[in-house]
Amino acid sequence: MAGFLARRLLNYAVLVVVAASLAYLLAATALDPRSNYADRTPKPPAAVVDAQLSALNLNDRTPLLQRYATWAAGVLHGDFGRSVDGTPVNADLKRRMGVTFRLVVLGLVCGSLLGVLAGALAAARQYGWFDRLSTGLSFVVLAVPVVVLANILILAATWANEHVFGRQVFLVSGEHSDGLDTGFWGHTLDRLQHLILPTVSLSVGLIAVFSRYQRNMMLDVLGADYVRTAMAKGLSRGSALVRHALRTALIPVATYFAFTFGTLLTGATFTEKIFGWHGLGEQLINSIVRNDVNTVAAVSLLAAVAVLCASLAADLLHAALDPRVRAR
Repeated sequence: MAGFLARRLLNYAVLVVVAASLAYLLAATALDPRSNYADRTPKPPAAVVDAQLSALNLNDRTPLLQRYATWAAGVLHGDFGRSVDGTPVNADLKRRMGVTFRLVVLGLVCGSLLGVLAGALAAARQYGWFDRLSTGLSFVVLAVPVVVLANILILAATWANEHVFGRQVFLVSGEHSDGLDTGFWGHTLDRLQHLILPTVSLSVGLIAVFSRYQRNMMLDVLGADYVRTAMAKGLSRGSALVRHALRTALIPVATYFAFTFGTLLTGATFTEKIFGWHGLGEQLINSIVRNDVNTVAAVSLLAAVAVLCASLAADLLHAALDPRVRAR
């Protein structure tokens, strides 16, 4: 088991280096920080622009590999450089990554657990009312873009606040309310109220995907010999499904878990914009617009690390479910 994890960690370290390097080289090639100075009035002298860009390691007249070496040396020391306005990338990135990963991890956990549960129940009662209902709802959800779904949730929450609760239960904008003086529990409740709608927006699509995937995997193993043998030895159908069929059917779902995390990061970009959360997705879009090479590379590096951490979690879950992995 230890050797398995060590090999995985080594592979992931190499993949992080490759992903981060390609992200920086692509951003440095495609973006043009010099154009940020073109529309200024009065227009700064070329020498001043060159000096400013060189100080930020963004000068396109410096060889690309030299700029990459400077950036990589800084990253090895935990320094992602400076943005186009001269502020350190690290400070803003640290705050924003907490916002995004709090939202994404909660959405992933809720979406995957509820999706697996729904898919397993649908398979156990194939062609029953729950199976047909979950199938229909899944296809409806998958056909609706994240942008549309988020705005539907906002409209529904606004209506519920006005006509059902008579007060603001669902808060639709921002991470928290400014100026609150309600103590620790009041602030915690306020953050939870702001977190509900973005989490639902991310989770609903995952529930639909995981439920379809889990249902198909469960149907593949329900008629397997080892499930029938377990019931023939005296196990109830429910115990056989949970202890044998579900465990086996979860193995490919665990592998799918890591790839879903990368998709969720993309979906979070739109969710953050719609709900006013100032996270990595919003910063990535703003940085591309501002030709901010260092920030784009830093966000891409964090995204790669996050996806590979999810892959490691999927590997651990795979090893926990499949004893053959531990034996190897």
